[in-house]
Amino acid sequence: MNNLLENLNPEQLKAVLHKDGSRLIVAGAGTGKTTVITRRIAYLIESGQAKPEEILALTFTEKAASEMAERAEGRLPYGYFDLWISTFHGFAERLLKEHGLAIGLPGDFKLLNEFEQWALVKKNLDKFKLDYYRPLGNPTKFIHALLKHFSRAKDEDVSPAAYLEYAEGLKENLDGMLSGNDKIAEQEIARLNEVANVYQVYQQLLLDNNYLDFGDLINYVLKLFRERPAILEKYRRQFKYILLDEFQDTNWAQYELVKILAAPANNLVVVGDDDQSIYRFRGASMSNILQFNKDYPEAAKIVLVKNYRSAQNILDLAYEFIKRNNPNRLECQLAESGKLNKKLVAQNKGEGAIEVIQGADLAEEVKLVVDKIVELKKRDKTATLNDFAILVRANDSANDFMAELARRGLSYIFGASRGLYAKPIIMDAIAYFKLLDNYHESAALWRILNLPFFAFSERELVELNQLAAKTARSLYEVISDGAALKLDGALAKKIKPVLALISKHSALAREKSAVEVLPAFLEDSGYLKFLAKTENQKNLEAISLLNQFLKRLSAFASASDDKSVKAFLAELNLEREAGEAGSLAPDLEAGPEAVRLLTVHGAKGLEFKYVFIANLVDKRFPTTLRGEPIELPDALVKEILPAGDIHLEEERRLFYVAMTRAKQGLYFSWAPDYGGKVKKKASRFLTELGLVKKIVPLNKGDKGGLKLMEKEPLKIPPTPFVKGGIIPSHFSYSQLAAYSACPYQYRFAHILKIPVRGKETFSFGKTMHATLQKLFILINEKKGLGQAELFGNPPSPPLSGGVRQVFPPDKGGLRGVVTLDEILKLYEQSWVDDWYESKKKKQQRRQQGKEILKAFYEKYKGNWPEALHLEKKFSWKITSGEADYIVRGAVDRIDKYEGGLKLVDYKTGRPKDKLTFSDKEQLLIYQLAAGELFREEVKALAFYYLDDNSEAEFLGSAKDLEKIKAKIIGVVEEIKQGKFPPQPGQLCDWCDFNGICEFRN
Repeated sequence: MNNLLENLNPEQLKAVLHKDGSRLIVAGAGTGKTTVITRRIAYLIESGQAKPEEILALTFTEKAASEMAERAEGRLPYGYFDLWISTFHGFAERLLKEHGLAIGLPGDFKLLNEFEQWALVKKNLDKFKLDYYRPLGNPTKFIHALLKHFSRAKDEDVSPAAYLEYAEGLKENLDGMLSGNDKIAEQEIARLNEVANVYQVYQQLLLDNNYLDFGDLINYVLKLFRERPAILEKYRRQFKYILLDEFQDTNWAQYELVKILAAPANNLVVVGDDDQSIYRFRGASMSNILQFNKDYPEAAKIVLVKNYRSAQNILDLAYEFIKRNNPNRLECQLAESGKLNKKLVAQNKGEGAIEVIQGADLAEEVKLVVDKIVELKKRDKTATLNDFAILVRANDSANDFMAELARRGLSYIFGASRGLYAKPIIMDAIAYFKLLDNYHESAALWRILNLPFFAFSERELVELNQLAAKTARSLYEVISDGAALKLDGALAKKIKPVLALISKHSALAREKSAVEVLPAFLEDSGYLKFLAKTENQKNLEAISLLNQFLKRLSAFASASDDKSVKAFLAELNLEREAGEAGSLAPDLEAGPEAVRLLTVHGAKGLEFKYVFIANLVDKRFPTTLRGEPIELPDALVKEILPAGDIHLEEERRLFYVAMTRAKQGLYFSWAPDYGGKVKKKASRFLTELGLVKKIVPLNKGDKGGLKLMEKEPLKIPPTPFVKGGIIPSHFSYSQLAAYSACPYQYRFAHILKIPVRGKETFSFGKTMHATLQKLFILINEKKGLGQAELFGNPPSPPLSGGVRQVFPPDKGGLRGVVTLDEILKLYEQSWVDDWYESKKKKQQRRQQGKEILKAFYEKYKGNWPEALHLEKKFSWKITSGEADYIVRGAVDRIDKYEGGLKLVDYKTGRPKDKLTFSDKEQLLIYQLAAGELFREEVKALAFYYLDDNSEAEFLGSAKDLEKIKAKIIGVVEEIKQGKFPPQPGQLCDWCDFNGICEFRN
């Protein structure tokens, strides 16, 4: 355990060792808050104060939750089963999936994203009886304004009923609402009543369609805890310790949920920094961190001020700047007690560079910034491009910097969260869809013909376009009638495979879903082979974008009755009408070295040696105040609003976050000319920093650094792609099996992540697994057990008057807990419709699944297995010498069995007469993991073959377990060394990548 506490400073150590009760940890930028949280989690487990499932850690992004989990598992000697590290919304969704029935929610609810909410409202506009807010033109902005308002209401835990009650109450107090003009008062009350009624209609639409939005997740869990005390008590007993990261970013409803769950023991540790509260536009309430002191007056406070990131002069500059937000800062609020000093103290020696870069205009500002990057890169021999970040206030401001970096030959990664549909490779895919939908989309065909692997010359393409214009035909008509138009023989030869491709995929598009058509195009056209041929940043990014687009198509297929290309294009047009550009999930840590281009919000939590904060002019940073289109009435706002300019203070905190990303160099750039008639003024923040006087005005006609800008592009040596985060940090059985079958196949699937066509076996298997998981959740819910009680927590008592019902066992077991009709309904809900060869094959499989479930029901209806855990995820650590390897997995079902445990894995393939060691490997890995992570002994392993409802049961011997452990270590070590030799053989016939692999047999 000593290594858990090593290298911690006294304040960090105190935070980690804190025992019971509430505690506020004020963690300044770069002071190691994630280290404190993850070490505390590991310490609580290793010291025996809590089991992994008794700790709840909540944060705000999937990336932060994933990083926290990885760092925690790195500190635990064996790994863990079921460590509850999650986002707020992920935690709430998990609880509602399991207990939603208790408050009348369907277990199969669908969570809507912003576009899906917009589309729901647009489709049902006639149901919203509007007068004040009736749109006169395009309703797009109006819908967004309403949805933002509803979201804001949910942040404050204001239900439609509460909103209506407030609005109705105003009618009774008309005279007291506004003085003077009764007509104004009447109109205002009518407006609020209209908003309240629209809110109620929207919420009813969600419920009628089994939909929830993100605000609902938190509010319904609050409802669950308030109305079902037995369920609340179950989780209060389970979660002995609660840790909350980025506390300053919580909204009122989220904080309320945490307070309810933590009571009465209140073993609650919150970590935050009021100076880094930057998400008010998402409903975050900085007042929560100020309110915590009042809610928990006995709470101990720890302030982390030792900064392991930045030079002292950078920290001093940032501190003096943020003090302008006084008195609305925690440090100032608690000044009377004298217990809070947030001035950060650098642990790294030496001063950092602080400079202002001024261009004559935007173009010169951009070039001077890139010049400085080139200069620093040459001067600092240890620096890579990964050490440089350009931070902007808004995504649009990054465009000029991207263009200049590209012109100078400098790799960059843009961390935008929107814009998928504007990426070139996605535009190619969309163009191909348009072509399949309508041959006469000449612009779409032109884009496809320009793809490099089709090898049309510019002259040939111009000739085709001229022919189309000359003969008044579409481009498709020209290439399909080449003989009549007497096209050149070489050109006609190139056209032939393109026509064949279009013809083949047009037929496919009439029968298959969009998510099935895209992989066919990528493989049959040679696009995948083209991308896999050269491993460079551009191609790896393109592959990542294709995978994101495939996820988008999969989501469309899951949510739509019509899954066709035509239907997807219609939804795409609707998305664009809603102002959507496609969600992006950039991986800032993948690939070779590159400059990072980020918004300041996107840079939160990151650090760089050199930081450039760009476009520092008036009205860009700080931005002008944009009020909410529809304000939530003050009477419904539960957070305590501070006095002063709330917007300016938020912008100041955002600027503080930008400054504190820098380690050794902090650069501010601006220019007085951004186009337009009016010259720009330098940002007021530069004045507040005392840096305006350091700006040297450029003489008229002065070209500044233009000579430096014309140098040759900087040549950056390529970074090996098997290092720097490309090799996975953890492994699964399927990954290990893929490598054992063929390391080159593993490279395609898990290093390059080449998208592949799905298989009907996977679709059917996923359907059956999901059905059985839902079945046993339903059984446990009806039996009053909830999910597993493996770790010693007794089941929640049945609810008086609630939906839970206890079925006393008869001699045959729990007869009648579920019906066959209920099981078949779960099957229909779980059905995955894609990747079947034909409609006939799909119908056969669908019927086969029903027969399997009928047989399963007949086998177990009198005595259902006692399933303790379903889809039980684990993270298991193997140590080899000084190296630790993480293996992750999920056990389909864990049953109570002969005083111990039985691990069950479902199989939809044919049963095997005799299991080889290779066949057993998956469950042997699970046995190894469970043996170290569970308290109870594993008594049996079983493959359950659904085709004939038979079981192949066995248990690994000590020799088997040593053998599989050695194999895991051997395989992982070879992967870590970047060894991916091809192994051509019989498996090539079934390999997903045989169309692009030059070594195939």
